[in-house]
Amino acid sequence: MTVWVARAGKYGERENLALEGGRAFIGWGELGNLSHINTRDEVLAYVEETYPDMKPGTARNNAGQVFNFLKSFEIGDIFALPLKTRPAIAFGKVVGGYEYISDNPEDARHSRRVDWTGEPIPRSAFDQDILYSFGSALTVFRVIKNDAEERIKAVIAGKKPVPSKLQPDDGGVTTDDDDILDLEQVARQQISDFIGRKFKGHKMEALVAEVLRAQGFEVRVNKRKGADGGADILAGRGPMGFDEPRLCVQVKSSDAAIGSKDYDELKGVMQKFGAEHGLFVSWGGFKGTVEEEARRDFFNIRLWNAEEFVQEIQDVYTSLPKELQAELPMQQIWSLVDDD
Repeated sequence: MTVWVARAGKYGERENLALEGGRAFIGWGELGNLSHINTRDEVLAYVEETYPDMKPGTARNNAGQVFNFLKSFEIGDIFALPLKTRPAIAFGKVVGGYEYISDNPEDARHSRRVDWTGEPIPRSAFDQDILYSFGSALTVFRVIKNDAEERIKAVIAGKKPVPSKLQPDDGGVTTDDDDILDLEQVARQQISDFIGRKFKGHKMEALVAEVLRAQGFEVRVNKRKGADGGADILAGRGPMGFDEPRLCVQVKSSDAAIGSKDYDELKGVMQKFGAEHGLFVSWGGFKGTVEEEARRDFFNIRLWNAEEFVQEIQDVYTSLPKELQAELPMQQIWSLVDDD
């Protein structure tokens, strides 16, 4: 069985649609229904016609990815979806051929049916070289390096991870000349993995508190669990924290996605403290029901998943205490962007 990846949007826009609907999706919605396509050259012709300004090399690259999604996935292959909204990877089996769903949003019309296997698996369950394999800049690709298929299947089955057969001199990672890593994504995932390991429980709450202080809030961290009825952090503007917005903040550092029960508890705490605004920080992300509720509560509550929290940290990093910067060492690196 081959391990395939098809990403659910640059920012994870299609993740809940995929997980809740038992589907894999790709973008390229402008191409229209491709059910009649049989060859890679036919896909390329469609890509060139639809995107006339696209460079030839980029067109071939895009056509290859779309063709793989149409024809290379086989029934029974393992499908992997590295999640943007939580530090985990969802796995399933490909159980259907290509389908075009015209009623879906434009970036989720090309689809394959997937039978998801249990809950997404935390990234921490995989060795770093396997995680690098998921760091391709491509949308659709096969995970093959470093005995990846065998090792991934072992983790999915709940077995002890199979060590790579590479010798130590190999450095744990193999490369090909045509490999392209999304360096920004890889770096962000490294930061996310580090925070997930090093900042659990009270340390995660303290990190959230320092980010809020750097944003200009006066902050009180609840050090006695239960004493404040579930408010991990209270934050407000102004010299003494009396000014709006005044926040009740809940922080969860586990890898599990938060459901409606915890979200409703935050709303209860907000009412208890007379706060019109709330912030829920969940390292394991949020279930689709919570995200839908949060859309209705847009003017009152914000959600930060792991991806968003890392971005908030990066935005205020230079304003964080030096002691915290030493505990979470990062630096900004500029590089040229290859637009081909």
